[in-house]
Amino acid sequence: MARDRVSHAYLFSGPRGTGKTTTARILAKALNCEHPLEGDACNVCASCVAITRGSSLDVTELDAASNNGVDDIREITAGAWHGTPGRWKIYIFDEVHQLSKPASAALLKTLEEPPPHVVFVLATTDPHKVLPTIRSRTQHLEFRLIGGDTLSTLLHDVQGAAGLAVDDTTIETAVRLGRGSARDALSALDQLLATGATDETLPDFDGLFQALVDGDAVGGLTTLARLTGDGWDPEQLAESFAAEVRQAFLLQVAPDVADAVDTDRARLSEWGRQMGLARTVRVLESFGRALREMKSAPEKLVVLEVVMVRLTRPELDATLDALAERVTNLERQERSSAPVAATPPAPTALRPIGATAPTATAPTATAPTSGPSRAPAATSAPPVPVEPPSTDSASPTVEEVRRRFVERVIPRTSRGAQLVLKSATVVDFDGSRITLAVASEEIRQNTDQIAQGLKGALDHEFRVPLTVGWVVDPGLRPASPSAPRAHHSATPAPEPAADFDESSADDPHGPIVTSVAEHLITEMFPGAEEIS
Repeated sequence: MARDRVSHAYLFSGPRGTGKTTTARILAKALNCEHPLEGDACNVCASCVAITRGSSLDVTELDAASNNGVDDIREITAGAWHGTPGRWKIYIFDEVHQLSKPASAALLKTLEEPPPHVVFVLATTDPHKVLPTIRSRTQHLEFRLIGGDTLSTLLHDVQGAAGLAVDDTTIETAVRLGRGSARDALSALDQLLATGATDETLPDFDGLFQALVDGDAVGGLTTLARLTGDGWDPEQLAESFAAEVRQAFLLQVAPDVADAVDTDRARLSEWGRQMGLARTVRVLESFGRALREMKSAPEKLVVLEVVMVRLTRPELDATLDALAERVTNLERQERSSAPVAATPPAPTALRPIGATAPTATAPTATAPTSGPSRAPAATSAPPVPVEPPSTDSASPTVEEVRRRFVERVIPRTSRGAQLVLKSATVVDFDGSRITLAVASEEIRQNTDQIAQGLKGALDHEFRVPLTVGWVVDPGLRPASPSAPRAHHSATPAPEPAADFDESSADDPHGPIVTSVAEHLITEMFPGAEEIS
């Protein structure tokens, strides 16, 4: 104003209580002051006094929250062309972001071609909700929250001007309750003077903190019921508790940033330590979401109760954060309850086929079990004892290969492959090729489906690439690992039916079958007989 450089439109944005509307009135005074002092209003002329009283014809204030229709804006913009007693006609729109779209369009037209003697001052707490075309035609000034020292100076000035008998403790309490807002600090000071109380009244949240630490859903719901029974609003409870958890979070991450003092600082530091940083963050995020849900919830207390149960019972929450917390709790319980296990001995490495025997004294061989049970699935097979390599030959015999095939190769294959391989046997081995015999051509035709898994199990066991060949032996009966059968003849005679008795049901490989269908029937229905 001192340089007479006045814009036709201003946009004041910032948190509530930071002086946007008050600054707009000060600007109106400075523009129409009859005796300005270096651009500032004198506050004694007729124009300044009228604006202070709210009776000036040069200043029009509009609450856009309640007058947001297009007709209201058209009426005001139509009167903007009329003359006024002062040099400038000032229109102050409070909460301008709440104007409807037609009203904003009508205001935009006036901002594009404003009358030369009119100044628009738009105030809002949400500038991002104002149309970009309106923002681009204004000078945007952002207001921020006021620091504690500035608020304290302001309240001391008010105390001196009004002659209030207020001690420094009451003023500091009002500054803390104001949280950066001048209007809230003044309201808090007025309330403290009226009630005579100097302590901030807040709910006792220790019960909620204890429930979160202990995972006690009943205790959390009981504390919520007690607080709401004392008259606390659920939304107010959620907001106040979120503020407490935020202080506990800051005290863990950046203590210098937290503004909790004295006993509150020590109390929240201890609760933060007991909850841990991960759970503190999850609690803060959960209550933040609850505050948003409460805006449209028919019963706000239900939202708060559900949040408390989910936080104390992670198994009821399907979010990734809840699952991670459950895994962490299980790991912590396992570490605290598991006994210290002795260090297991290092497994003996298998000697690859064709490798030379070690020169050191071989360890004492462990005798194999005489009767192996049915081979379990690969996913649950127990560790198989390692057979020390033979020292009298560079390549294992057919009997050794057959035993290792039954004990260690078959359990590493899939369930479907085991149905085929349990009825097969090793009939030849030459160091690079292994030949397997099956009982029927139908089974041999299905071996292509299990070739990849069988190849991987063989390579893992014998440590060298092996090729697999298949032959059909109609009279085949798999050999037991404890009693490996001899090499099959080219045309073995089939076993007579009279040789079968009930003891064959205990055979580790099950009854002899000649097709995949018979394997499935035998596996799913032991002892069943197919009839036609």
